[in-house]
Amino acid sequence: MTIPISFEFFPPNTPVGDQKLETVVQELGACKPEFFSVTYGAGGSTRDKTLHTVRAIAQAGHEAAPHLSCVGSTRENIAAILATYRAQAIRRIVALRGDLPSGTATAGEFRYAAELVRFIRETQGADWLIEVAAYPEYHPDERYVARDLQHYVDKVRAGASSAITQFFFNADAYFHFVDCTRRLGAEVPVVPGIMPFHNYAKIAQFAARDGIEVPRWVALKMEGYLDDAASIRAFGLDVVTSLCERLIAGGAPGIHFYTMNQSALTLEICRRLGLA
Repeated sequence: MTIPISFEFFPPNTPVGDQKLETVVQELGACKPEFFSVTYGAGGSTRDKTLHTVRAIAQAGHEAAPHLSCVGSTRENIAAILATYRAQAIRRIVALRGDLPSGTATAGEFRYAAELVRFIRETQGADWLIEVAAYPEYHPDERYVARDLQHYVDKVRAGASSAITQFFFNADAYFHFVDCTRRLGAEVPVVPGIMPFHNYAKIAQFAARDGIEVPRWVALKMEGYLDDAASIRAFGLDVVTSLCERLIAGGAPGIHFYTMNQSALTLEICRRLGLA
């Protein structure tokens, strides 16, 4: 089986975290990913750490794709960041609206990710691969489905190269989202974002916050295992592997793994899929 894969990290906060991530990059690099993406804190709060992590990945011989969020930023700020990445020969970016830092009231010069994508295309030209976010179960801040789909289409029309979804466990939601957006004229590849069950309690918390459905049968079995870590790990691997198999069989153009800066579960899923 041959399908592009990619992995997401967050910037470590300590030198020890940097060393651990270096090992994770080496281990996951054996899967020959298309790229590694690196997250960006609210309002650019991890800007320097993101750049540091991106540089380390690039120095290890892999393509790195920094996240770039625009809320709370100015055009001048964004232009400076893009110039820094261009100087580092980085040409792939994950363009996001992002969240305001806690206690900040102003949204800055950009309200939506489509405006950021358009700004990159207008000021930087065509030599960037721009990934954008997609929400198969719809953005938690958006009340109306039609409006959420239109926001996505706006990003594609502004110049997005492809999209990476929020994590999900319902394959039907992904296929339905792709069908809906294609009917609206958005033809770019939509890569499913996959979250292995690194920590079920935390993932269930993330899912509840962001309106992501954890199937009831999965939740009940996970909760029934209580503190049986081995059973939780085995069941979680089965669930996520099965999800990936269905997505690939249905024509997904790739798989993007949210690694939480860990390698073991992602490597095992890739091995089961024949990707490692």
